[in-house]
Amino acid sequence: MTHPEQEQRLSLADIETLARDVLLASGVSLAHADAIARNVTAAEADACRSHGVYRLLGYVRAVASGKADGEAVPVVTQTSPAIVKVDAGRGFAPLANELARPALVAAAQSLGIAVLAINNCYHNSAMWVDLEPLAEVGLVSIGLTAGQRSVAPHGGSKPVFGTNPFAFGWPRPDGEPFVFDFATSAVARGEIELHQRAGKSIPLGWAVDAEGRPTTDPALGLAGAMLPFGGHKGTALALMVELLAGPMIGDLTSQESFAEDEGRGSPPLGGELIIAFDPVRFLGDDAAEHMARAETLFSSISQQDGVRLPGDRRLAARAQSAREGVLVPKRLFDELQAIRARG
Repeated sequence: MTHPEQEQRLSLADIETLARDVLLASGVSLAHADAIARNVTAAEADACRSHGVYRLLGYVRAVASGKADGEAVPVVTQTSPAIVKVDAGRGFAPLANELARPALVAAAQSLGIAVLAINNCYHNSAMWVDLEPLAEVGLVSIGLTAGQRSVAPHGGSKPVFGTNPFAFGWPRPDGEPFVFDFATSAVARGEIELHQRAGKSIPLGWAVDAEGRPTTDPALGLAGAMLPFGGHKGTALALMVELLAGPMIGDLTSQESFAEDEGRGSPPLGGELIIAFDPVRFLGDDAAEHMARAETLFSSISQQDGVRLPGDRRLAARAQSAREGVLVPKRLFDELQAIRARG
């Protein structure tokens, strides 16, 4: 565990400014820098450290390698009343999401259901941040994105899938929406990377080494293969995400994304699929009644001792971060400060 003297306390405003400055110093446009900084700050606020300021290093590498276009302007088109598409132009997903969101919301509210397909983007960010704004305007949503191959199927030892996260958002009449986001791997790849940076071992069940042997060494796990959560069930979900966020929207599989990277260590190049549902269009005058039934279901879970809803941990962390700021490892802070100084 890192010691307090090895960490730097920053306010959320400081985090957002740091992120923006680092990206601008690395040749990223202001529009991309603002969108990414908002995403990174949201992740830090919710104690999702593997998707917070640590991810800035990946954005910087992607631009420096020439793989990502930090000044790309996403192009939004509507190929049918229910289908919104964005060509991100090898730019980053947060800006593409923000620019396409109004069209997705309008289509879902008009038709009851609509989809957003983002193509040709580098997705390095927490996906729940993409869905929470949809829940805040009353939409239910599902989000999926693949990655670079790093996860072996259950029973195997060779990577095939990315961490392939799956996210879900549900609006609630009072308080924060219900939103969760999890990798279909046992853990996010960034968690293993953070353990490696901190000199900590990883739990058994997260990864195997290059020979397929269980390991607690993060370096060996990163060189080998991560494991799916839930055995064969996690494998099935990872494959579902792979198909829907890859071939279904005409974008790369995790294996193709890995090959395209050519070993440069950039974030995954590929696509993202978001499906949005409008309960009001589905249910009409009965919408409030049925959404209230959902609240009864939530209550039956949260009222049990020792049980919390998925996402509750993030919301508790968010409130604490707003009061106290967040702690960033001093080594990482110094690395980011050095990049910022170049600008």
